[in-house]
Formats: sequence, structure tokens, C-alpha cells
Amino acid sequence: MPIQKFPDPRQSDDEDGLIAVGGDLSVPTLLLAYRSGIFPWPSPGMPLLWFCPPSRAILRFEDLHVPRSLERGRRKALREGVRFSVNLDFRTVIEACSGISRPGQPGTWITPEMKEAYRELHRAGYAHSVEVWRGTELVGGLYGVSVDGVFAGESMFHRETDASKLALLHLIDLLRPRGCSWIDIQMMTPHMAMLGAVECERGAFLDLLARSLRPGIRLLP
Repeated sequence: MPIQKFPDPRQSDDEDGLIAVGGDLSVPTLLLAYRSGIFPWPSPGMPLLWFCPPSRAILRFEDLHVPRSLERGRRKALREGVRFSVNLDFRTVIEACSGISRPGQPGTWITPEMKEAYRELHRAGYAHSVEVWRGTELVGGLYGVSVDGVFAGESMFHRETDASKLALLHLIDLLRPRGCSWIDIQMMTPHMAMLGAVECERGAFLDLLARSLRPGIRLLP
């Protein structure tokens, strides 16, 4: 049965931001979670865990920094015929993201149950993928969730240098004219910091989320 209400994240005193334990990954539950600033993070041998960390990473588009080398690489890729698509191959993108080896992280949090849940969220029109193609080869991409005018990035992958960053830049180019001014990237990474992402305190993040939610707005088709 879908979760009807999550505990208030502002009241959590867990150092990792654990908000709730258990529940399901149905579309209604996931939508409620994202509207509440909460996301699932499975852990082996544990019931489903839900988090809203004390420190949250976001990328404000006004702070976006594109290094010269990346901009040159973007122009070169476009000259060479690299192209982008949206929602063309969500299944392959999430599979590729689940196979990434991350330092210090045994296994992957994108479990078979998570993949099926987000494929269902995609079929419902809330989870989206951006693909980067060189010819017929998928060389990079990302996926995330768009709910009520707010986009939460979930994972990225690349099979060619900077392809995942190019997917992110393409996503931002799509979101800006639709009234979106920032992305929730959940956890900071060196790549995101290089692009201008910052960490903010949980209360400030939840305030920003509340101001940004626009019920019924879908950012991507």
C-alpha cells in the first residue's frame, strides 16, 4: 500500500538524514517522497530506507560554470554529429547507470526493484532520461525525476569522455525556458562541484523546494 504521509524531515535528528523505514516504491509513494524532499536509498539486508540528508546538494542554473575545456568539447561533439534525445531509451540509461562502479561504494543502490519502480515512474510520465548518441551508439546519459516543476537528478553515466556532462548541459537547456532554475542533485560529487553545485542546509533546501513546487507542471514531455 502506498505511503500516505512521511515524517517531517525538519524533525529528523539522524546524522545521515534517515526519515523513514519500510514502505513501497509505488508511483504515489515516490511522488509524495519527491514533493517532500525525500528520496529512497536501498541498503542490502535492510527494509527500504528514505532520506532527506542534513546537507543537500543543488545546482542553481545562475551558478552554472562550464569550464572552457568542456565548452570546447561540446562544440566539437556537435560538429562531429553527436546528438541528444529525451526519453528515447530510459531502460538502457538506467541499466547503464546501475552498472557504474563507484569508489567506496560496494554494489549499487539502483537495485532491480529500484529499476522497475523508476521504469514505472517513467511510464507514468515523471521519470525522464537524456541520451547522448554518437551515430547509433549510446555514449552517455542521465535520468531523474520531474515533479511539479522541480527536477531531481538521480544518476549519470558515460562511455565517452564528458558525455554525461553534455547530457546535463542539454537537460539544463531544456529546463530553463520552462521556468526551472535549479536541479536537486542530492549528493555532492567532484564533477558537480566543478560545474557550480553547492551544498545547502536541509531547512534551506526544503524552503526552496516549497517555493519551487508548481502543482501540475511537467518540465519534460
